[in-house]
Parts: sequence; C-alpha cells; structure tokens
Amino acid sequence: MMVFGIIIGGIYLIILGFLFWESFQLPEFFWEENELEKTKFSIIIPFRNETENLPVLLASINKLNYPLDRFELIFVDDESEDRSVNVIEKYFKNSEKFYAFKIIKNQKKSNSPKKDAITLAIENSNYDWIITTDSDCVVPSNWLQIIHSFIIKKQPLFIASPVGVISNNTLINSYQIFDFLSLQTVTMGSFGFNYPMLCNGANLCYKKEIFNAVKGYSGNNHISSGDDVFLLEKVAKMFPNKVHYLKGKEAIVLTKSETTWAKLISQRIRWASKTSKQKNRLSTFIGLTVFACNLLVIIGIVLAIFNTNYLSFILLFWMIKLLADYLFIIFTASFFGSKTPFLKFVISSVLYSIITVLVLFGSILGTYSWKGRQFKK
Repeated sequence: MMVFGIIIGGIYLIILGFLFWESFQLPEFFWEENELEKTKFSIIIPFRNETENLPVLLASINKLNYPLDRFELIFVDDESEDRSVNVIEKYFKNSEKFYAFKIIKNQKKSNSPKKDAITLAIENSNYDWIITTDSDCVVPSNWLQIIHSFIIKKQPLFIASPVGVISNNTLINSYQIFDFLSLQTVTMGSFGFNYPMLCNGANLCYKKEIFNAVKGYSGNNHISSGDDVFLLEKVAKMFPNKVHYLKGKEAIVLTKSETTWAKLISQRIRWASKTSKQKNRLSTFIGLTVFACNLLVIIGIVLAIFNTNYLSFILLFWMIKLLADYLFIIFTASFFGSKTPFLKFVISSVLYSIITVLVLFGSILGTYSWKGRQFKK
C-alpha cells in the first residue's frame, strides 16, 4: 500500500509539475485592431429546453463588439419541449439590431444528438469559419475580435479557447470552478508542449474545410459525448501544426454550473464515458493516474479506520496531494480572475476523490441521463 502510494504519488506530482510549467510558458494573447477585412463566422448553438438560460446568452451576444454582417447565428433545436424557440424568436424580433440568424430542427442520425446538431448546422452554414458554444454560456464582448486577430496572426485551422464557470459562491459552484480550473490547466499545458489532449466545445473555432477533411464525427458518433475532444484528436493528427490554444482573457467564455450533485455526477459520467474511446494514450495515462491517486485516498481512509498504522501515511499523502493540487490551479485561477478560498478547496478536494471514484464506476456501467434522456456508453 505505502510503496504503491509513493510510486503513484510521485508520478502524479511529476505530471502536475510538467503540465503547470507548460501552461505557465504558454504566452498570453492580446488582440489588436487591424485594417484587414473581418473574418466571417458561423456561430453554432445547439439547445434543448433552455428557456431559462437562453436570455442570458442572447444578452451577451447583443454586446458583441463585431460587425453584424460578419457573423451569423445558427441555433439547432434538439427536440425542445419548452419555449426555447419562442424565446429566441421573440428576442431577435424585438432587437434594435439586425442579426443574421436561423433556427433549424435537429435531425437525429446517431447516438449523439449534439454531434448531429453541429454537423447539420455546418451543412447549413454560410461562412468558412465555424464557432461552437453552448446555450448556457455567456460570451465576452470582444470574443470575435480576439478570435479574428488570432486567426490573422497565427494562421491556425483549429482554435481551442478558455472556458470558465460563472461564480455564485455556493459549495457546488466552487467545486466546479476548481474542477474547470484544473481541466483548463491540463488543456493549456498539453497545448504548451504541442501534444493537445483536451478542449471544450463551449468555445471552439475551426475552419469548415478541416471539419470536412477529417470527415467530421465519423467513427465516433455512436458515443453520445466528445464532440470536442474527438474532433481535436482527428485534426491534431492530420494538421498537427495548425491546432492552437487561444490564451486570452477576452476570449474566456463562461458557463453555468450544475445546481445539484446528482446532475453534476451525471454530467461527469457523460464526460468520462468517452475516455475509453480516446486514442490519446497520454491523456488516458494521466486520467488513470489521477483516478489511482483519488482511489488511494479513499482506500487509505478506510484502512486507517481499521488500522491506525496507516493514518500517518494517508494524512501525509493527502496533504501533499492537496497542496500540489492547490498550487497547480493558482496560476490559472489568476488568469480567469477566479477566487480560490482555501477552506472550500479543502472540502472540494475530499469531495473530488469521492466523486472521481463514483464517476469512474458510473462510466463503466455505461448508462446515464442527460437533459431528460437516457444514454448508453
């Protein structure tokens, strides 16, 4: 137990240190106004039963600092059972600005409604550059400006950009902020050493031609989740030097956190269900190491209850892991402007170990619910 803990803990610390250093080394990007013609974007927003969230997203879109004739909005209705469509139509009908927008009904062709929605939207898009976001997000006012500037300067084909969590100071919200910060640090770190492992579909941009070149989601559309990472894997393999991370504060898209622990666990099971299908071996190795560390904490606590000889070791192991995790996200928290109260982080750390184990076993079982639907792995 102790030898195993030392080995796993050592590997874990090396991974954290390496990813932290690479994320730190990744330069921050600042957009500049230029005389070149603005890039045209097709912004894709799938939605299902989002009456409550859509007004917030639409209000943020209304504040975009970008010519209205240089982007279109494509909303894809995934069998909504509420007033989501009416909310969108009413908003643009009453808007003082003229937006190019359309609402299309999703056509289910696979086990992944979101992938179907994005594919259909791309088929109905008018512009070369595709941007995807989610209906429970808030986009920054200079979002399109900084992406346009990044395209001009870096000449990418695929851009992953930062995603944070809207803060409301509850424990479950703080937990998700910490979790997102760690995922963003891993994302930035992996891009930092040119081996991208993660991205988030709430803030992606890519050329339509490369989506078609890699045949979209063909080969993994039987998996309900993964519209972001599977596409990343394909593009990175075919165009390794054209995949970039836009590390800019004005590019940060914020998403709403889950409101209950049951919904949170279901969401994480959905995310984890794609892990075994990923071809990125380093990502799998890191995921298994993280799981092993958290499982060790749980097992150690149980063993310490029955045998106090383990108590000192597990306390030391947990404290080192806790400090390493905290230091791991501090820099990223500063970039996102997120608060990291240590007490909430300690509580979240304990919860994280428990939830990580629950999520893994949940993903092995292979069934979960999401937005009123049941999915199989």
